[in-house]
Amino acid sequence: MIPLARKTLIYEWRRFVPVILAVCFSGVLLVVQAALVLGIFGASALYVKSSSATIWAGYPGTQSVNFGQRVDQDVEMLLRMDPDISDVEPYVWVDGEWSSEHSQAGSVSVYLSGITTREDAMMFSSLLSKGLRARLREPGAVIVDPADLDTLDTHEGGRAWINTHPVHIVGVLPGLRGLGGVNVLSSLDTARNIAGNGAQYGSTYYVAKTPATVDAKAVQARLQNEAASFGPVEIWTAPQFAYKSQLYWLLDTGAGMAVLFMAIIVCLVGAIITNQSFAAVVAGSAREYATLNALGASRGALARVVIEQSCLIGGIGMLLAAMVSVALLSLAAVYHVPIAMTPLVAIGCAALVSLMALFSSVMAIRSLMRTDPSLLLR
Repeated sequence: MIPLARKTLIYEWRRFVPVILAVCFSGVLLVVQAALVLGIFGASALYVKSSSATIWAGYPGTQSVNFGQRVDQDVEMLLRMDPDISDVEPYVWVDGEWSSEHSQAGSVSVYLSGITTREDAMMFSSLLSKGLRARLREPGAVIVDPADLDTLDTHEGGRAWINTHPVHIVGVLPGLRGLGGVNVLSSLDTARNIAGNGAQYGSTYYVAKTPATVDAKAVQARLQNEAASFGPVEIWTAPQFAYKSQLYWLLDTGAGMAVLFMAIIVCLVGAIITNQSFAAVVAGSAREYATLNALGASRGALARVVIEQSCLIGGIGMLLAAMVSVALLSLAAVYHVPIAMTPLVAIGCAALVSLMALFSSVMAIRSLMRTDPSLLLR
């Protein structure tokens, strides 16, 4: 009976096209929704994930990177005294207002990141080249994402003011777009000058690096136990802080809950469309199945035919969905839409689509099994 499923799919392919398209549509919806969720909320942890630091120290209770508060300069000493810490550097966060040199433009909220400019610095090490980082040593030099130039009403080489302090764009860096504001990079000196604070004032964060052979979680636990005498400070590993930031934006904000709600709706819509399409195909073949049943084919054998058809349809639909999704995500990347995709998430989407197709076939089998063959043969 199993070859029958393949032969039916080949010779009556027009009947199965709507189901294949339904599976494809469901897969595309899931993949695009997942890519948007990962891209949008992954931007909240951009500062952590694009840096090579393994330990972060900040104000206790900080929910996200952009909510950082000043910690005392003694925290740097705490980190440097640990034998498993190989490097430490400050990271200054400044909430600012960007005013373009064009007088008719209004101000734009920006997130200014003051970072170390030496070649082997940790902050944004996976994004920032050595040459581009060196340009930040100029007083007032800043770097922005090219996709944000229109938002900032400026251009590469343009001049502006952040909190009334003059700055000039010395370069652009793709992949720097943030969540809730425009990310701007500068040197520590430029950021401290704009914030009006010196090095003795402390820093928003201190980041540190541990060797690959050292357990960062053990170092974090040890530092946290020793931190009480160094003022209010909390220590996180980089994955812990990234996860905390993403979780806050995803679950504790209205935008995050709205996106999650939309993701659930997408799953439901995809399941309903696939289920109804497959049910219609099975219903259209009901007389043929009834004839086979009357000729001696067991209902179990007929059920296996329907299940194999669903597997074949699901496979073809997912293949089409993969091609369409790649095209759409590539187009989104061209227009700087914040998207991201990982192999694990892609596999999860494929598994979910497969389950929807299998569930649809099971529901169709139930309706087929409950029907009296004699009624279908009339």
